[in-house]
Amino acid sequence: MVKEERRLDSLKRAHNPTSGDAARRESVRIEDYIEIIHELINEYEQASPGDVADHLHVSKPTVSKMLQRLDLAGLVEYERYGREVTLTEGGLSLATMLRHRHSVISDFLRHLRIDDEIIHADTEGIEHHLHPDTVERLSDLADFISSNPDWWDKFKLS
Repeated sequence: MVKEERRLDSLKRAHNPTSGDAARRESVRIEDYIEIIHELINEYEQASPGDVADHLHVSKPTVSKMLQRLDLAGLVEYERYGREVTLTEGGLSLATMLRHRHSVISDFLRHLRIDDEIIHADTEGIEHHLHPDTVERLSDLADFISSNPDWWDKFKLS
């Protein structure tokens, strides 16, 4: 039998400065930028640095610095002082994965009959912290629920 980790030990490890928290926070910021750029392109057929700044509630110089880093990482194409940002193949692949993860979580929460406003807020809070295996399990469960409504109706939700 696997010994369950003490909650206190788990909390301590999660807040250890050498545990990768800084890298995870950076990863979350990168994901937020890629998501916003992708959604702007889908909705308006283009993404400008100003629109990215507006949607992320950060300054334009902050966006410019991050876009330069994303360009160096091969996720976007961006020229300093440019008017448009585009996703590279790698950026589009990441955006597609992020959109899938977002959809899985929000669909699962919708099965729990949670209000849409809460679903959007909770999904934004949860999505960056779930392991890909967990997301796929939630996807499988949501598919099962959709395919077996009688089973789900037995689970009493208020």
